[in-house]
Formats: sequence, structure tokens, C-alpha cells
Amino acid sequence: MQTLDVCRKEHGKIWHRKPAPSSDDGVIVTITNSVSSALSLQTRNVRFLHAAFDVTGDRFVAGDYQGNMFMFDVTRNRFSLVQRTGTPCTALAFTLRRKTEFLVGMSDYSLKCYDLDTKELVAWMKGHDSAIHTISVHASGRYAMTSSSEIAQLWDLDTFQRKKKLNIKGDVGIVKVFFLPLSNTIMTCCKDDSIFAWESDTLDCKYQLPAPPGKSPHYKAFASTRDGRLLVAGGRSRFLHVWALDTKRLLRIIQLQSKITTVRQLEFLPDKFDGGASQVLGVLSQDGIMRFINVHTCKLLFDIGTVEDRINSVTVSPTGHHIVGIMDSGNINLYSVQALTAEINKPPPPLVKVVASNKMSDSTAPHGGKPKGKGVRKGLKQGKQTVKDGSETKVKSDMPEGLNMERLMAILKGYGEYPGKYRMFIWRSILHLPENHAAYAALVDKGTHPAYEKVHEQYPIKSRKLLRVLQRSLSALSHWSAIFGETDYLPLLAFPFIKLFQNNQLVCFEIIATILVSWCQHWFEFFPNPPINVLGMVENVLAHHDKELLQHFVKYGVTSQVYAWPVLETLFSEVLTKDEWLRLLDNIFSNHPAFLLLVVVAYCTCSRGPLLQCIEFDDFTYFFHHRNTVDVGQVLTETYRMMDTTPADIHPKRMLEEFQPLTKGQYPVFNKYPKFIVDYQVQERERIRQDELDYLQQRQVSLELQKETERRQHEEAAWYRQQELLLNAEDKRRKMIAEEEQKLADQRTRLQAMNREVKMKELHLLDATRRNFMNFQQKQKETELKRLDDEIQRKALLREQETKAGIEEAEVKNMELQLQRKLFEQELHRDMTKASLQQKAEYDARLKHQELESRMQHRVGQAEKEREQEIRRVIQQNLAHADQLNTDTALRNQVEYKQRMDDLDLEARNVEFARLQDENRALEEEVHGLMQNLQKTKEHEAVENYDELQEQRRLAEAAEQRRMTLLTEESKMAKQHVTHLGQSLDESFERLRDIRQKTVGRAASTNNGWLNDVSSGTETSTQLSLDRGRKTFDEREQELMADVRRLRAKLARESRNRRPPPPDYNPD
Repeated sequence: MQTLDVCRKEHGKIWHRKPAPSSDDGVIVTITNSVSSALSLQTRNVRFLHAAFDVTGDRFVAGDYQGNMFMFDVTRNRFSLVQRTGTPCTALAFTLRRKTEFLVGMSDYSLKCYDLDTKELVAWMKGHDSAIHTISVHASGRYAMTSSSEIAQLWDLDTFQRKKKLNIKGDVGIVKVFFLPLSNTIMTCCKDDSIFAWESDTLDCKYQLPAPPGKSPHYKAFASTRDGRLLVAGGRSRFLHVWALDTKRLLRIIQLQSKITTVRQLEFLPDKFDGGASQVLGVLSQDGIMRFINVHTCKLLFDIGTVEDRINSVTVSPTGHHIVGIMDSGNINLYSVQALTAEINKPPPPLVKVVASNKMSDSTAPHGGKPKGKGVRKGLKQGKQTVKDGSETKVKSDMPEGLNMERLMAILKGYGEYPGKYRMFIWRSILHLPENHAAYAALVDKGTHPAYEKVHEQYPIKSRKLLRVLQRSLSALSHWSAIFGETDYLPLLAFPFIKLFQNNQLVCFEIIATILVSWCQHWFEFFPNPPINVLGMVENVLAHHDKELLQHFVKYGVTSQVYAWPVLETLFSEVLTKDEWLRLLDNIFSNHPAFLLLVVVAYCTCSRGPLLQCIEFDDFTYFFHHRNTVDVGQVLTETYRMMDTTPADIHPKRMLEEFQPLTKGQYPVFNKYPKFIVDYQVQERERIRQDELDYLQQRQVSLELQKETERRQHEEAAWYRQQELLLNAEDKRRKMIAEEEQKLADQRTRLQAMNREVKMKELHLLDATRRNFMNFQQKQKETELKRLDDEIQRKALLREQETKAGIEEAEVKNMELQLQRKLFEQELHRDMTKASLQQKAEYDARLKHQELESRMQHRVGQAEKEREQEIRRVIQQNLAHADQLNTDTALRNQVEYKQRMDDLDLEARNVEFARLQDENRALEEEVHGLMQNLQKTKEHEAVENYDELQEQRRLAEAAEQRRMTLLTEESKMAKQHVTHLGQSLDESFERLRDIRQKTVGRAASTNNGWLNDVSSGTETSTQLSLDRGRKTFDEREQELMADVRRLRAKLARESRNRRPPPPDYNPD
């Protein structure tokens, strides 16, 4: 175990010899900061308080009690003092988006950001009222969550401004607030053991995890897997509670050893093959020992720390390679996880026994001259891979069963290459290809990358299948990391592998990705320029092994970019045949990544003869871009010699890392390049692509416009041709019309001549007919005269016959006259027809334009007439419509007038009714007053009657007493009557009547004439007098009501006389 004291040191090496941690404690180095004073010889240790790894896991920062911030680079074996803050730190975070910045929570309640390169303060944030005990950074590195005992705040690390604030009640308190990996969820735990999940953008509560049953666990420590599916919590008990965050349920409860009473810290140990579902959990208990267990099997794997040297806090690197422990003594222990898990990852012993060693491995020895048969047997027995490369030994336990790297190296050294039949299988085994089908499918599903949409134009390939595979593989690489979309030589590097593995594209992609990750280290740090650092290593090695050749290169201005970079960017595919190239790759894949750089030097040294004869720059360029007569076996032998003889200070192994295979599940992040340059080139490429699209759009528009112009020109030419044809046809038609008109004129001339002849014939016929008619008339007259003569002769004899004959003759004459009239009418009609035909012939003889003008005038006149008729019809319709509207309006006005008059009458009646109502109300008030007066009078009379009734009752009681006295006297008299039997019955009756009459007379005189209300003799007379008094009261009441009615009628008559009702008033 090595020790580093950083006291009064600002930079230096972490260790001076390569550490070899043991599997017992796994400590690589112990870091202390001891300070001695001038007054005493004793030294005191300045305690380290906190540490934090960066994203790569290669560097970590640590802060001590005096506020000194140190950065330790484990890969480069360097440390440096970053800042002296003078204030102890309370929390650290080193996983920011900008890789050189880290956050420090100070004891003065502030949050500061420092830069490693400039060693300056970047930002100073305030907002907490108590010490910050937790800093959690989002997976993107853009946001940070800081928490104290009362408050949690979300910070934007681009602007260093507070974005959100989460307050907790003062009596509850915050235990821890942190981001879930690869999500926007914030987990919070309070002192009351409540666990909530919040959305980081809005700080809205997403869910709450259920509290476990039983006693309160008093949570203090939390840990989540990288995939964010499991959450483990522990506190003041030996139980760990495991939740499944996808179902929000308590998955299991893990019971720790009985000697564990409190869990102080929980950390998952990442594994590059678990896909983020970490299974190993580190539990730091109160005894200062951190135990690593499997959360699924609950098996203890290993532990770090002892009771004597306790651990206060632990930080695990994101890659899971190293663990930093802050010890109770204030020191820092750096642990190697590989050393701690060496026994766990040890494979089981083989099921076969080695009877004899491999002859080839016995006969073939490395350059050191030692036989390797024993090494082969040892590798087969223990399942370890031992490759002698100087003094370095590399252990690999994940080779497929039956394969051993030592035996493969023996075959390679013996035959110079692997069997062609098994070469692909051996490559896949050596490179440990993970075959991440889902991840590769996700990259392929993103489609063709814009950088390789036109790869066929730059690299025309005859085979369409090969071109598609090339485009798909390059696009997948570009989607994996943006740098590969800007790398010009990537197609040259990838094409041989694509041609070799065109039927297995996943293996092709992973082999290229493995080469880019392991063998192309530091190639992209000076992008877009060639890797000056890598070419510098090649030049240093060449200077060591062949100074003359290097001086020759320098003399003629040939740099490493001419003799080294062309063969590197193509992996020798341009200068070697297929078999030579495969043989070279067998050796490259089986050795350290530095082997590739030494092959370049060996190729130059093996070709030093032709190169020393070259003096033209073009000759050098041609040499390293074309095949040459170089023996690959000699090149490989020279490369192995250089691997063993190159000094360590210039050996590429010093700057290049060991081979790192691709991770399973998801491919690793490849960001070892100047991101701003790549982003700028991507933006420029996108801008150029957009400009090209705009240009193509404009070109398309121009082509369409040109096509449209040509189409219009063709259409115009066709139209002109058509117009020309139409003009020619019109000329022909005009000629034909002229000919027809000429023929028509000739026909009209002939027709006129014929008409004249016909007219002449008609005149002759008419003259002959007239002469014939005159002759016939003359003959008829002669016949009539003869008949008259005959009649005169036979006048006396045949009067009747003559009369009859005269009548017949008259009838015949009438018929003749009618016939003559018809003939004349026919002649006249014929003359008129001839005249009309003649006029028509003359009219047709006019010129054609006059005829057309007359037709046009006729049409215009007809249209005008029709228009006038239409206008007249419309005017008539409008007039009828207006008349109808006028009639409707008059009717509506009459109806409205009648309704208005009815409303006025109704309003007048309402006014009159209101006036009458007012008068009736006044009368009602008067009547109500009179009735109240009457009521008072009646009440007064009722009181008097009641008093009178009381007096009558009193008199009745007196009468009753007198009656009782009278009855007593009568009883006495009866007794006397009984005793005096001798008295007669008539005298007794008379005496009794007299006594009754006296009693009645006395009662009447006592009542003062009160309607016989009280009787002195019997009860019937008393009842009769009361009924008579009631009847009298009713009669008086009826009289009063009659007076009231008469008064009301009188008031109504007076009101009507003063205000008579309207004439049309109907009381019904």
C-alpha cells in the first residue's frame, strides 16, 4: 500500500510505482494531509471531509477541513491543488455538464462553483439558512438540487439561478433530497420517514411511497439503481427496505447482521454489464465497516474498512472501478473494486484435465525467450488469461469456455494469424462483443443520418446491398455519437469491415465501435485536425528506432500526417491485401491498443529502403496510399520487437488505456472530442443542408417555372398555328361564300327572268280569261234575252213556270256572280302574290351588307321591343307589388289605428277605474271608521248587558232563596194540613193559590219590569225571559247592519252623482 501526503504540495504524482492492490483490503493508495508547526515536532492531520467523482470515474475532488480543494486524476496519476477556500466544505458534486466545473457547499451556508482548469470561482449562490448537507446533480448535468435541514432548492447550472424552492415544515426537517438517475423525478425524505416523489419541472407531487409496517425506521441513508427501478433506505435499525419504484410498492425487507444497529450510508456498486440494474449494494454501518451485499440473494460479497480504521463516508465512481473512503482518521483511502472482487469473479475450475501441453506453445516462446507451455497449462487450470507484454499481466475471466488468450497468442505467434474458419468467432470472443440487439435496433430505427444521405455520391459502390449496409452502419455510428457524423475518414475505416460482415450488421457495428473506443483513443481530441498527440507518439517511437528515416522525412517536409495518418485512418486497408489485412487485425485485436501505433512505425521501418530513395513529396503521398511490396510477417515481427524494446517514457502504452469492451445492454457514451467544434460543424452542416434544400427548392421552382414557360410557349405557338389555320379556313369560307353569292345572284337573275316570263304568261292568260268571260257574258245575255223573249211569249201560258224559271235563273245568276267574284278575288290574290314575289326578288337583289344591316336592326329592334316588354312587365309587377304593399300598409295602419284607439279607451277606463278605486278606498275608510265606532258601541253595550246579566243572576239567586223559603213554608203548611184533616180540600187549594199569586206579584215588583227574566215560581219562566233578551239583542244588531247598508248606498249614490260613469260603461 502506497501513501501520498499532499501537505504543502500543489501538484504531483499520486503514486511513484504502479500500485498492486491486494484482494484483502483493495487499497490502492492512502492520501493524507499532515501539517507540522514550527513550535512543535509533532504533526497533526488535516481531516478530509468530502469527496466526489466526475462522470467518467477517472477523477475525483476532495476537500479538507481548512478549505483546500484537491483534484486527483487516477488515470493520469496526477493530483493538483484547485482552490484554497479557507472554509470547510459540507458537500461536493463533480458531475456537471461542463466537465471541468464542480460544486462545493460551504459551511457559511453558501454554494460555490469552481473551474479546474482556470482554478477560479465561477459562481457564488446563496439562499440557504443552514448548512448544505446534500448536493444532487441531474443526469444531464444542467440542474442541481441542494438541501439543508429545512429547505431544498433547485438550481439552473447554466445561469446559476435558483429555479424552484421546496419548503418543509420546521418541525419535520429534511433528511435527504436527490434526483433519480436518468429521470426528472426528485425524491425527498423527511425526519418523519415520509418519502415523496416530485416532478422537477413543476415540483408537483407524483406519488408517495408507503411506510413499512412496524416501528419507525428513522431513515438516514438512501440509494437508487442507475435505471431508477429500485430504491433502498436504511436508518436506525438493521433492516433495509427495498421499494420497486415502477409499482410504488415495498418489494422486500433485508435483515442485516445483528451487530449492525444503524445504517449510515448506502451506495450501489455499478457494473458495466448489468444495464443499470445494479445488484451489489454497499452498506456503511455504525462500526465504520462498509459491507457489500447482493440485494437479490442477500449474500455478503466483500467489505472494506476495519474497526481500527473506520470509514466515515464513501464515494463510488460511476464506472464502478474505484471507491473513495473518507476515514475516521481524516485520510482518504482509494480502493480498487477489481482487486476486491477478484475472488468473486474467479471462474470455477475446468471440468477437463490437461494431460499434455501444447507443442506449439512449448516451441513458441515470447521475445523474452521463456517457454510458455507452463503458462498455458496454468491458464487452462485457473481460467485466467496471461499475456506477457513487458512486465504487465492482464487477467480476463469472461472468455468463452474452451478459449484461452494465452493459447490464442501461442497460435498467433506460431502461425502469424488465426484460422480463417474460426477467425470471426475468435474476434467476437477477444473483443467481448455484447451483441446489444435492442440498442442497435434503436440506433437503426433513427433512420439515415443527414451526413450520409448522399454517401453514394462520394463513394459510388456497384453493389446496392453493400451501399445500404454502409449507409446504415455509418448512420448508426453517427446517431451513437455526433462526432462520427463529422468524421470524413470514417467510411474509409469502416468499409472493409462492412464488406467483411455485410451479412451480420450488428457484429460489424460493434467491431467498428470497439475499434473507435479502444484503438482510436485520443484520435478526436484535436478534431477536425488529425490527432497530433497520437501522431506525436508515433513520431517519438520512430525517432527512437530509426532516426535516419525520421531525418529523411524531416528533410523533405514529410510529417506524421503524411506517413502515419493515412494508414491509421484506413487501418492499413489501402496498403495491404485482404489476407494481409486480416492477418494484421488478428495481431492488433490480440494486443494492447498501443500495438496499432507501433505497426505504423514498423511499416515505415520495414519500407525504409524505398522511402529513403523518395525525394518528391508526391512520391511519399503515393507510397502511403497504395500497396507496396512489404512483408506483413516482417512488419509484425518488428512490431513485437518494438513492443518489448520501446522505452516506457515514449511507449504509447503510457498514454493509452487498456482495452475496454463495449457494455452490455446499452452502448457507452462516447464524448471524448471537442464538443463545441462538432456542434458548430453540425450546425454548419445543418445550415448548409438547409441552404441546399432552399437552393433545390428554388431550383425546382425555377425548373417548374421554365417548364411552365416552355409549355406556354408551345401553347402560344399552337394557338398561332391554330389561328393561322382558322384564318386560312376563313379565307376559304369567304371565297366559297363569294362563289355561292355569285351563284345566288345568277340564280336570282334567272329567277327574275323566269318571273317576268311567268308574269307575261299570266297577263296573257288573264286577258284571254277576261275575253272568254266577256264572250261568255255576252252569250249569256243573248241567251237571257232569248229566254226573255220566250217567256214573254209564253207569259200568259206558263206564269208559274216563268216565275220558277226566274227564280232558278236568279239563283244561277247569283251563283255566277259569286263565281265571278271568287274568280276576280283569285285573280287579285294572284296579282298580289306576284307583286309580293317581285318585291321580294327586288329586296333580295340588294347588297348583302344592307340585308345584314336590316337584320341587325330588326334584331336590335326585336331585342329592344322584348326589353321594353320585359321592363314594362317588371314595372307592372313592381307597380302591382307597390300597390299591394300600399294596400297592406293601409290595412295595417287601420289595424294599428284601431288598436291604438282601443288602447286609449282601455287606458281611459283604467284611469277612471283607478279614480273610482281611490274613491271607493276613501269610502271604505269612512265605512271602516263607522264600523269601528259601531264595534266600540256594541262592545260598550255588551259590557252593559253583561253587567245587567250579572244583576239578573243576582236577582235570580235572591228569587231562588225566596222560593226555597216559600217551599219551606209550603212544607210546613203541608204538615199543618196533614195535622188538620178536618179542613176541607177547597180551602187548601184556595189558600195555596193566594200564596202563589202573592209570590208572583212580589217578584214582578222586585224585577222593575225586566221582561220577566226571573220567575218566582218555576224554571221555565226564567228561561223564557233569557231567550227574549237574546232576541232583542239580535234585532238591534240587524237594525245596525241595515243602517250601515243604507249609509253605503247613500254614499255610492252621492259618488255617482258627483262623477257619472262613461257612456259605454257596462257593469256586467
